[in-house]
Amino acid sequence: MTRIRTDPDRQRTDTVDTAERTSPNESPATTENAASERGTQICPECEGRLITDDEHGETVCSECGLVVEDDEIDLGPEWRAFNPSEKEEKSRVGAPTTTMMHDKGLSSNIGWQDRDAYGNALSSRKRQQMQRLRKWDERFRTRDSKERNLKQALGEIERMASALGLPKTVRETASVIYRRALAEDLLPGRSIEGVATAALYAAARQTDTPRSLDEVAAVSRIGAMEFNRTYRYIVRELHLEMKPADPVSYVGRFASELDISDEAEHRARELLETAKHDNVTSGKSPVGLAAAAVYAAPRLTNEKVTQSEVSDATDISEVTIRNRYKELLKAEKQAQTV
Repeated sequence: MTRIRTDPDRQRTDTVDTAERTSPNESPATTENAASERGTQICPECEGRLITDDEHGETVCSECGLVVEDDEIDLGPEWRAFNPSEKEEKSRVGAPTTTMMHDKGLSSNIGWQDRDAYGNALSSRKRQQMQRLRKWDERFRTRDSKERNLKQALGEIERMASALGLPKTVRETASVIYRRALAEDLLPGRSIEGVATAALYAAARQTDTPRSLDEVAAVSRIGAMEFNRTYRYIVRELHLEMKPADPVSYVGRFASELDISDEAEHRARELLETAKHDNVTSGKSPVGLAAAAVYAAPRLTNEKVTQSEVSDATDISEVTIRNRYKELLKAEKQAQTV
């Protein structure tokens, strides 16, 4: 007898004898084999469509309810997770691939500890053997000049991004930009550090977490002139769409460094939005405008912040802060009179 799943919509609870459906010389197994030859999604009884019931571990016909296969193997994990962090903790797979490594994280890595699985120190002969294995493993990871170039550049991007406090998304974007520059053969005649610095600055601009030219140049190993020239070249050749930096994106970081109140930070954003509405920000340095805003806002909220403190925190001269400060207050006054 073949089991039939009960279909409440059709009120089917009877069972069907497959012997009545098949010839005397044809067994149910032969019928199922013929069905599998015609296609695994066809019911051997009514040629209906088969569906998989993951909850019961069965393959069932959607038309007649015939259970074609039961006791299927569940290929999923044996554990359950109720939030993303718990799922990540219980997962036992390897690390995901990443563009921040030259081999995308797929190669092996031999540890530097000269100890066995029990924590015991290795003999001198074993230590020499492990040293040779590390050396050859390192050579195999960078088999040609492009991989060595990429490994050095990605390490430089990681170093500068860490010094600037940039998030992982910026580092991955910078790695992709550098890979594109390397693939399109834009590096001849330019230093690895220069292209890496330009890629990081462009990535920060694209992900709306910008850093000023002076900030990036301070952690770079190249001069400001080479940095600017390489950046313009990379943007032009790779056709990167770079929108002007928004002064508001600098306010949060400057306000945190100056330790001003939330009210003053909110007031600084309002000043910049008013200035953008009146086109006061056009042609002005976004860093200078943000510095002037975080200087003007505390004064409007009865907080004490000096120009020298703002200049030290933003790396903008006091003259620039005073000039942009007057322009912001003028735009604010005009907006109030309209």
